[in-house]
Amino acid sequence: MEQPIIRIGNSKGLRLSKSILDRYQIKDRVEVILEEGQIVLKPVSTPREGWDKAFKQMHKRGDDQLLLDDVFDEENFDQWD
Repeated sequence: MEQPIIRIGNSKGLRLSKSILDRYQIKDRVEVILEEGQIVLKPVSTPREGWDKAFKQMHKRGDDQLLLDDVFDEENFDQWD
């Protein structure tokens, strides 16, 4: 697929279509990898983004309680000294 290089201010850039962005799950950032004779664009993913806010909300609602007892409550760690 051939794409034109476009002027963006004093720089130049590459415009990617929405279908390409969706297909490769590209959100706001890409990693640019320079390899011999080619440039590779790799989506930057943040798989745990927003977890901190979700955990805080869970704590406020009391949804962060253990469902099972802690398996180490009855352990005697003195034997490991």
